[in-house]
Amino acid sequence: MSMPRKAMQELGFQACCLRCDAPDEAGTTRCSPCIQHHRTIREVIAAAPADDPLYQLAKELMAMAAEPHRYDHDEVHGASLLQQQRLAAALVDAPAKPDGLSVAQLFDQQRSSSKSNALRDVGNQNPWKDAPMEAKEAQEMAETTWAIEEQEVVHYGARTIPSQPIQRVDRSERIGEDTALTDRVHAAASQKSLDEDAAKIFEDIEFNQRQAERKALKSAMDDVKTLVDDDLEF
Repeated sequence: MSMPRKAMQELGFQACCLRCDAPDEAGTTRCSPCIQHHRTIREVIAAAPADDPLYQLAKELMAMAAEPHRYDHDEVHGASLLQQQRLAAALVDAPAKPDGLSVAQLFDQQRSSSKSNALRDVGNQNPWKDAPMEAKEAQEMAETTWAIEEQEVVHYGARTIPSQPIQRVDRSERIGEDTALTDRVHAAASQKSLDEDAAKIFEDIEFNQRQAERKALKSAMDDVKTLVDDDLEF
């Protein structure tokens, strides 16, 4: 088992490294053709038609291999994805247990650092925080603060009676929210941590999933509307 190479991680194929029997050494000759082969595979998948069932399956498998923690609940591939996470965890050194010296240093650091407090900082700017102001000054401040000139109060809310009839607006061409654009934006935003090519592949996968969920929801809502309309006819 080898530590995943950075290039393979960027390609989304680090699962291959975790199951590779090549020596875990940097610059291994065996790694170069493997990386190039997987780069070619990803380019082929990225250029494939979005509606092709075979390539759609390949994209989904690639997404699972790249982020196994997001798909380890899958009924078919869940066990393999959990095993992949165990293999990756085995390559990470466990954190060292804290000793008495490190704990004491942490306490000293916490005692020496001051935490900001917005309320306390604002209160310290009060010129009367140590002693109250004189009664005369308080009276003058109150009079200045509460001095309000009398103004005529205008009452709003009366119904407007138009002088001419208002034409009804035609809203038949207003489609409302562009759900396709919304799903595309959300799908793109969730792939910021990946490079451009891999992000495009996973963006298409998530976009198609969002669109499928919307389609299923709309179908369910149409069924409910049909049932309600049938009940109203009786």
